[in-house]
Amino acid sequence: MSTSAALQTCPCQINPASETATAPLLYKDCCQPYHDSVLNKEVNKEADKTDGVQAETAERLMRTRYSAFMLIKPEYIVKTTLPAQQSLLDVTAIEEWATKTDWAGLEVVEHRAKLGKRHAQVEFKAYFRTPDGLQAHHELSAFVKVVNNTHHDTRWYFLDPTVPMSVTQKQPCICGSGEKFKRCCGLYS
Repeated sequence: MSTSAALQTCPCQINPASETATAPLLYKDCCQPYHDSVLNKEVNKEADKTDGVQAETAERLMRTRYSAFMLIKPEYIVKTTLPAQQSLLDVTAIEEWATKTDWAGLEVVEHRAKLGKRHAQVEFKAYFRTPDGLQAHHELSAFVKVVNNTHHDTRWYFLDPTVPMSVTQKQPCICGSGEKFKRCCGLYS
């Protein structure tokens, strides 16, 4: 990313549906530390045993994912999806979709921070331009907080409902909670 691009407003701070005059954050002060933390770890797996900067909330993770789509960082999209789903994602399709979309901004409609023990939902509108004008992708996304025993921490992941899973309702949950799928992530997928 060039120096001039690094000084621009973070993509997750641009909301074409709002005329509220707030002080938007710069990319370097908003989503860049999250992107760099995950992507730098990918390049140098030994550099950071603790995985660096992590999203504190599901909304923060969703915002970093939106910015990653806008800035065409498909590896970040994959790494912030539930680990059991990551190998099932089509990185080329993610990159093509991100590249072909003329992103215009993000509106967080609602963040439901506590759904049960480890889940949250974020309702948002991701705006994009088409020849017919401004359009919005309106979504209610589910997120799960997963315990990482190796690093003795927890982190948020996106629970992708478009990934075909071969898990039954009575099998252990794909997030590793130890609960049955139907009582855990199955409620939100």
